[in-house]
Amino acid sequence: MTPASTPPLEALVTLLGLETLEENLFRGHSQDLGFPQLFGGQVLGQALSAATRTVPAERKVHSLHGYFLRPGDAHKPVVYQVDGVRDGGSFTTRRISAIQNGKTIFFCSASFHGQEEGFEHQQAMPVGDSPEQLIEQGAKIERYDGHPIEFLRMPSPSPEANEDKVSRSGLMPPPRQRLWFRLAGDLPEDDALHRYLLTYSSDFNLLATGLIGHDVYFGSPGLQMASLDHSLWFHRDVRVNDWILYEMDSPWAGDARSFSRGSLYNRHGELVASSAQEGLTRLRKHP
Repeated sequence: MTPASTPPLEALVTLLGLETLEENLFRGHSQDLGFPQLFGGQVLGQALSAATRTVPAERKVHSLHGYFLRPGDAHKPVVYQVDGVRDGGSFTTRRISAIQNGKTIFFCSASFHGQEEGFEHQQAMPVGDSPEQLIEQGAKIERYDGHPIEFLRMPSPSPEANEDKVSRSGLMPPPRQRLWFRLAGDLPEDDALHRYLLTYSSDFNLLATGLIGHDVYFGSPGLQMASLDHSLWFHRDVRVNDWILYEMDSPWAGDARSFSRGSLYNRHGELVASSAQEGLTRLRKHP
């Protein structure tokens, strides 16, 4: 276990470091963030860490797709079993299972690819204030107690600025939110580590985007929320200890589920990753 006196960012890096138990078998400690179950971002980041250890260093993860099967226990370690599905001429594929109490709580596939030349294009970063401008305007940095991740929320667009007007069916426009985040502190120039940390961080706020406009919030009475799956595509190297813009929207919700997607940009306007997630958003009616 990491000593309580360890700086928050160092503790998070250690959390994602994992212990090798046997070939293709690893163990990670858990982190209690005060959520009802183990934070999904921890399992995502540790699963990617486990898979990367079995892949040649010249190949970097470009996509990860996972399913959450059972709630994890934040007070117990997680064991990761990596299956070497494919080692091809250009791509390497791994399947990773996260296990607690003898049962699989999460599994994912991850694909790795070496660098190649090809066509290039990207969606432009939305226009908005920089983190420094937001702070000058009085925006407050949000931070979990004893945790290295920092958030700066951007003001929500006014209803007049929302191009997604209420449709003829009477449905509300898709919820949207934008924020900057970073992991405060110094980190080594390790591309793989920064991708683990981006994976970990991408799970914050994404599912909750689907609640915006419904007059319910994380922690509202009767609200049951849980991630069902999570996908992440890596487009370029990233440095997570500098500010990253996370633009999120939820184009659909229904049947006690909501779907959200996100685009992650560095401060230079480069699209570094894309995310997507479906989650349970069940609201139990009180008598």
